[in-house]
Amino acid sequence: MAKAEKTLTVEQIGSPIRRDATQRQTLIGLGLNKIRRRSTLQDTPAVRGMVEKVKHLVRVVDAK
Repeated sequence: MAKAEKTLTVEQIGSPIRRDATQRQTLIGLGLNKIRRRSTLQDTPAVRGMVEKVKHLVRVVDAK
């Protein structure tokens, strides 16, 4: 029986213009590149760390 994996849906709410290149690359790593775009990802410590790094540019829409 497969264990139900937790997911995290994030939405981009800020522009990466005039931000560090590392923050731009983090958004791309999260699957985001335009405002109001959403991405559903597995809830892992690595993803949580990426969200924390760009918390001023994204918001967590849904955490299941």
